[in-house]
Amino acid sequence: MKNSMFSKKQLAIPYAIFLVLFVVLPLLVVVYYGFTNGDGEPSFDNFIRFFKNGKTMGTLVYSIAIALITTIVCLLLAYPVALIIAKGCYSKRSKFLMIFVLPMWINFTLRITALKEILTLIEGNLANYQFFNTILCMVYDFLPFMMMPLYNALTKLDNGLIEAASDLGANKVQVFFKVILPLSVPGIVSGVTMVFLPSMTNYVVLDMIYNSTYIMGSLIGSYFSAYDWHNGSVISIILLLIILGITVLSNRYTDQENDARVAR
Repeated sequence: MKNSMFSKKQLAIPYAIFLVLFVVLPLLVVVYYGFTNGDGEPSFDNFIRFFKNGKTMGTLVYSIAIALITTIVCLLLAYPVALIIAKGCYSKRSKFLMIFVLPMWINFTLRITALKEILTLIEGNLANYQFFNTILCMVYDFLPFMMMPLYNALTKLDNGLIEAASDLGANKVQVFFKVILPLSVPGIVSGVTMVFLPSMTNYVVLDMIYNSTYIMGSLIGSYFSAYDWHNGSVISIILLLIILGITVLSNRYTDQENDARVAR
């Protein structure tokens, strides 16, 4: 019986092959072009040109600003709704939650196209409100990704702690800021990570609404489309480092929270 069963190492072989072919090798190609010049010699000139170029630095700052504002708006909208659904006196919470999840079942391009038509009817020329429309479309796309982690964190919150805080004389505002908000931080961190990272590189919104390349993802695509693999790879590496740094910080914070809970 034991001889006929596959070991864990054997079962992991297909996944290892997939990771090597479609993750490791493409990443090595990007690193190679990022750290070499046109002659294939090692060089940091690509990075120096990136940080000296006002256009690329402006695109980086703009992308971070878009991602930051999108994340803040999603958090401000999703948190109270998630709190109401998780802690409200509703017998069918799943149906309320389904309202926010349903848009994810529809193709992304169809949703953005429909929203574009609505904005065109309201505003006329979309270029007059480019920044606002970009934020609106980003929030429309990523709001469910903020909603789900917050809802999961709030549903796991012990109601006994809220009742104990109220019994000790805390009002609703104090209960929220002293009990609910600190205990829901892991959900906030997860939601912020899930929204901030993809919204910083999501170029589909700008491409579909304005046919613009003024965001990091679009800029990368424009370089590779022009067969400028060196500059495209540099931007990819910089974004990878930013995403990696944010992910490490969020994971470290989550681990610290879990250790603190275990200690308590």
